[in-house]
Amino acid sequence: MNEPAWLLDWILVITLVSLGWRVLSITDLFKAIVLFIAFGLLMALTWARLKAVDIALAEAAIGAGLTGALFLTTLSHLGSSTDSDGQPEHTLTQEHQDDEPR
Repeated sequence: MNEPAWLLDWILVITLVSLGWRVLSITDLFKAIVLFIAFGLLMALTWARLKAVDIALAEAAIGAGLTGALFLTTLSHLGSSTDSDGQPEHTLTQEHQDDEPR
């Protein structure tokens, strides 16, 4: 394998790992959804690099396209209200961990 191909593969690996970590650690839901869509598109590119074009097309259509659209639609139904500080109200926080299940 030639040098540009190895370089592209390593860039894909590093970017996928960092995007995956960022999606899991971010608290703003809109940013998490956008990063999830970007992760799906890069994953489709990775499948294409592995010569699995059918899986790449499915990943792009379902993983990034359909799922991302459903997530964005769900987020829009949650509302776009902000709190008194101007921060988005719908974020992932740990404030409800103390609540006991009912």
